[in-house]
Amino acid sequence: MLEELERALAYPKIRKRVAPDEANAFCSWLRSAAEVVEDPGAPPSVRSRDPDDDHLIALAEQQRALLVSGDDHLLELADRIPVFTAAELLDRFVPEPPAR
Repeated sequence: MLEELERALAYPKIRKRVAPDEANAFCSWLRSAAEVVEDPGAPPSVRSRDPDDDHLIALAEQQRALLVSGDDHLLELADRIPVFTAAELLDRFVPEPPAR
């Protein structure tokens, strides 16, 4: 999954907002902080219209994690699984800086 993140951070639309050195630093930090887990053996309780996404759903269920994605197939499941766009995640979990 980390390799998929590295590919996504190299997309032109992302590079407009995130400098390559920032993306690389984030990926390096994530590699050092992440916990490596085995792929889940069981299928997910909720299926995506894109079967390639099902392993992400199963892994999130197994680890009680949320998903952050711009993928419409995953986002349409937001009423059944915890999936957010990056902007939604920031709005929900990162407080606004105090007013000056």
